[in-house]
Amino acid sequence: MRRTARLLAGTALAVAAAAPAHAVAPARAAAASPGVPAGRLEASPATVIPGEEVTVHTAGCGSAGAATGDAGALGAGAFPLAPGARQGEATGRFRVPPSAQPGTYEIVARCADGDRQVSGDLVVTLTAAHAQVQPRGSVKTGVGGGLGRDPGQTAAGVAALAVAAAGGTWLLHRRARGDGI
Repeated sequence: MRRTARLLAGTALAVAAAAPAHAVAPARAAAASPGVPAGRLEASPATVIPGEEVTVHTAGCGSAGAATGDAGALGAGAFPLAPGARQGEATGRFRVPPSAQPGTYEIVARCADGDRQVSGDLVVTLTAAHAQVQPRGSVKTGVGGGLGRDPGQTAAGVAALAVAAAGGTWLLHRRARGDGI
């Protein structure tokens, strides 16, 4: 058992030592900012309706945390990103134009310290994802409803049920007295 544990530990160390240094660097960069993955631009909310305000965050612009955002694909134009609450994170806001059409749009941010660029997606819909839609109309079950299409048929149905209930009561009463059926 000890021999197997040593063999597995030795293999793990050999693999870690053989891994290139650049393969470990992205993991460290991603660990630096727990809120937003490095190299990505995150929109909050990710799904919006035209006219709503969007907040974007990125940890991909390094320690300066400043960038210029571009929502031109959406028609919102440029907006600034400034250092956010978390270290190494840039935050900015823009409003989705009321004329925006439904679809998925790429939002881009160009970092202030170099040629680096990060991007993310924003989904525009015509109905709010968080709004509840109230049901309207009737359910088509094939049985009909209390306020059916024809009041005459509804009245005939109610009358038939009343006759059936009266007849059933009469038969049960007669049977209870012993008169038979």
